[in-house]
Amino acid sequence: MKTRVWLALVTLYIAWGTTYLAIRYALEGIPPFFLTGTRFLIAGLLLYAWRRLAGDPAPTPQQWRATGIIGLLLLVGGVGGSTLSERFIPSGITALVVAAMPLWVVLVSVFVSHGQRPGWRSIAGVLVGLVGIVILMEQGAGTGQQAGYSILGIGTVLLAGLLWAAGSVYSQHARLPDSPLLSSGMEMLVGSAGSFVMGILLGEGQQLNLAAISLRSLAGLGYLIVVGSLVGYVCYTWLLRVAPANLAVTYAYVNPLVAVLLGSLVAGEQLTFRALVATPLILVSVALSQWKGSERREPRVAQVPVVAQGGKN
Repeated sequence: MKTRVWLALVTLYIAWGTTYLAIRYALEGIPPFFLTGTRFLIAGLLLYAWRRLAGDPAPTPQQWRATGIIGLLLLVGGVGGSTLSERFIPSGITALVVAAMPLWVVLVSVFVSHGQRPGWRSIAGVLVGLVGIVILMEQGAGTGQQAGYSILGIGTVLLAGLLWAAGSVYSQHARLPDSPLLSSGMEMLVGSAGSFVMGILLGEGQQLNLAAISLRSLAGLGYLIVVGSLVGYVCYTWLLRVAPANLAVTYAYVNPLVAVLLGSLVAGEQLTFRALVATPLILVSVALSQWKGSERREPRVAQVPVVAQGGKN
C-alpha cells in the first residue's frame, strides 16, 4: 500500500504540476468555466461509462448526492476558480498561491474532526512547506515581475483553495461508491454541469468563439483531459480514500517546484539559487506530512476494494 501511495503521489506531482501552463494555453480560446466543464464532461463520461460497463453497480441517490457535493467543491470551486484566476494573474503565481492548500486542509479539519487537532509534525510540515513557497515567490522580487498582480486574481485563487480543501476533507467522511473510478466519474459529471452553469451565469457563452480556438488551445484542452483529469484527478481521489488529506494535498507544495524546473528545462528560464534552496524545504515538508499520515489512521477498508485500483486539475 505504501508503494502504491507514493507512486500515486509522484504521478500527481508531475501531472498537476504541468497543468498550469496547459490551462494558460487553453484559455487563449476557451473561457474558464466552459473550459473546466468541457474537460470534466469528456473525462467523466469516459470513466463513468467504463466502470458501469465493467460491472460496477448503479449509484444510489445518496451516493450521487455525496459525489455531487464533492464535484461542486473540488471542480467548480477549486479547479474552476483557479482556472478563472489565470485570467488575472500568471499561471506560476496561481500555482504558488495554491500552495497554501495544506494549511486550509488543516484548518478545515479542525472544525469537522470532532475535537481532533493536528499533531506537531503535520503543523511543522505545513510551515516548512510554506517557507519553501515563500522563497520561490521571492524569486521575481528583484525583476519587478510581482508588481501589479490583480487582487481579484489572488482573492479568487485563495477562495478556490478553501473550497478545494473543504471538498477534500468532506470526501473522507462521505458515503461513496466502492469503486474510486466510478466515484471520480460521477464527481466529474456533476462538476462539469456546475461549471457550465457558472459559465452561463458569468456570460461566457457570449465570449466563446469556436472559430478563434487555436491548435495550441485545443492541445492544452487535450492535455488537461488526459493528464489533468483522467490521470491526476483519479490519483487524487484514490489518495483521499487511503491516505490522510494532509498527505494528499502535498502536491500543492511540489507543483510550483515542477513549474520552476519545467520553465528551466523547456523554456530556458534560469534556475536561481532561491529555487535550489527551496527544493529541500519542500521535500522535507512532504516527508513530515507522510510521517504524520502513517500514524493517523488505517485505510478505510470498507470502501476500498482489495484488488489494485486503476486510475486529474
